[in-house]
Amino acid sequence: MAHVDTAQLSFVPILVVGFAAALGLTPLSRQIALRLGFVDKPAARKLHQTSTPLLGGLAIYIAFALALLLFSPPQHLIEFGAILSGAAFLALIGGLDDKYNLGIRIRLLAMAVAALVIVAAGIQIRLFNNPWIDIPVTIFWVMTVTNAVNFNDNMDGLAAGLTAIAAAFFMIIAVTQELSLVSTLAAALLGSAVGFLIYNFNPASTFMGDMGALVLGFILAILGIKLEFGAQPLGVTWMVPLLVLALPLSDILLVVVTRLSEGRSPAQAGKDHTSHRIMSLGLSQRKTIAVLYLFCTLVGGVALVVSLAEEQIAWQVGIGAFVLLGLWLGLMAFVRLRFQPGKPKG
Repeated sequence: MAHVDTAQLSFVPILVVGFAAALGLTPLSRQIALRLGFVDKPAARKLHQTSTPLLGGLAIYIAFALALLLFSPPQHLIEFGAILSGAAFLALIGGLDDKYNLGIRIRLLAMAVAALVIVAAGIQIRLFNNPWIDIPVTIFWVMTVTNAVNFNDNMDGLAAGLTAIAAAFFMIIAVTQELSLVSTLAAALLGSAVGFLIYNFNPASTFMGDMGALVLGFILAILGIKLEFGAQPLGVTWMVPLLVLALPLSDILLVVVTRLSEGRSPAQAGKDHTSHRIMSLGLSQRKTIAVLYLFCTLVGGVALVVSLAEEQIAWQVGIGAFVLLGLWLGLMAFVRLRFQPGKPKG
């Protein structure tokens, strides 16, 4: 384990600024949403019973950007500029989608464009050392993680909470590995997510909307790409972001397979997410969220162990974790069949 000196604690003011800014800006974004008519109305496929203002994503993005702009290390200026630009574009598209329901094709195209922005700045996956393969893989990764977090914005406090937990583990791992860009990004994301979560925890007084969920997913995808460390083989290093992001990634896999098997479009919304399945067992929203927060914390802890362990142990722990994740998916499939029979119309 690398020694953590005072310089590596530079993430603390970034975290504090992100948190304070989101905490202060979220009530303002709520008022703007009410004035402009950005309101999420109740529907059969949704859990909330009253109209709730959106645009929480505006507070999240501004808080995140402010924390980065105030404390950006000069050596990361180009990369941070690309990240903020891509996130701003997704926030814009997400806000328009919240208001006008642009549809999943427009959102996916926007995710691809944002991915190309960071690729142009040199942020990309390098698994095959061939740009014709690595760049498409990067775009696919960004689109998958971004969409996965958006999929999980289906219950009070879920998307913000899983993002906060994932960002916390990315930050801890980055600090132990002396990765300044990752620790800075993760700290800004953690602070802004928790600051917003104060208002978004059940019962939520405001929602982040696609404007927020797309931004959170985009930054988490970038953290996964930039988490390169040590002399470990790529197979081991890539276990870490896959484990940290196990909840949103397993959920989107589960939902897409379920909808296709039931003859529905993957883009058709419904109460078939992991959160809905757990809630169908008789748990309240708060207890469901507690279960999912615990899930994120456990897989994040395993990811931390993998990042610090010797190669052989890392392989054993990582493979064991993925086997357990496979069993988790099987359990969620069983819950769907046993407690959510039929093909819900919601």
